Amino acid sequence: MTDEMLYASVPLRWLGPVRVTGNVVNDEQEVPLATYETTLWPSVRRGAHVSTLVDDGIRATLIDDRMARSVLFEADDAQAALTAARRLEADLAALQAVVAETSRFASLVEVNHQIVGNLLFLRFEFTTGDASGHNMVTLAADALMAHILQAEPTLRYSSISGNYCTDKKTSAVNGILGRGKNVVTEILIPEEILRRRLRTSAERMADLNVRKNLIGGAVAGSLRSANAHYANMLLAFYLATGQDAANIVEGSQGFTHAEARGDDLYFSCTIPNLIVGSVGNGKGLDFVTENLARLGCAETRDPGDNARRLAVLCAATVLCGELSLMAAQTNPGELMAAHLQFERKTR
Repeated sequence: MTDEMLYASVPLRWLGPVRVTGNVVNDEQEVPLATYETTLWPSVRRGAHVSTLVDDGIRATLIDDRMARSVLFEADDAQAALTAARRLEADLAALQAVVAETSRFASLVEVNHQIVGNLLFLRFEFTTGDASGHNMVTLAADALMAHILQAEPTLRYSSISGNYCTDKKTSAVNGILGRGKNVVTEILIPEEILRRRLRTSAERMADLNVRKNLIGGAVAGSLRSANAHYANMLLAFYLATGQDAANIVEGSQGFTHAEARGDDLYFSCTIPNLIVGSVGNGKGLDFVTENLARLGCAETRDPGDNARRLAVLCAATVLCGELSLMAAQTNPGELMAAHLQFERKTR
């Protein structure tokens, strides 16, 4: 037994640039991916190159930004639980004042509840500045529980985490109520670029998306998810930027959408549960600090702006990899040929 700190070495490469426009980022930026799946690098690189050939590149829209923590109380019965929940939700300002005392950056924006028997699940939703916010919201939730137990004597403590968050598990609630950054990325690719750079067509891409991601996902029982491989890009980006990699569980729940617009292709990736931060645990390692700085996510900005930039760049990277893989799968044998070519070259 030793307390010596050891490190796992994961190969990392910078790819791009990726051209991104939208309500957060408007520039070209290289991105880092740390992965053992070496074919991911040329695949994402191909998608990134396509983004530079299109006037607006990848249009990225940040829809929402929040972190959630749910807590669990016990009441005598459902009516007592409901009465307490309604009182608490009606006096949001009092709860916000409690949160303000725990952190300079945490801000309570909404409270939701569910009642099962005599159990009251409260879901607190916060903005957390540039941090992903796991610890910040747990600290705030702990203070809120103490306040609520004093204000509502009909309630009793059950757990600081009630799974209604939901953290690092597949769920429907995160996509509906929001947890992390909700980012939609879109690109419109002209027919010539589809044919020359991706060796495919808009019709084949749209058909494959319906048959593979939508119908195939439904056959598999996917939960609020219809995509080819978001997890690959998310994990590689998370490892390169010091994120909690377990959050790819909910992060990979997202939707790929493709439409043929004449001979051109509209292609989009929606990621409702993208949990990233530019400060906090894991960001003190030298390589992480350097990577965040190179991404432009260590600047002096308003709280939250660096994390939102990081989320948008991550989402754009996901689109690059998703686009490239989907295009490859429209052609018989191309996917396996690429794996054989690039994986054998690295050995």
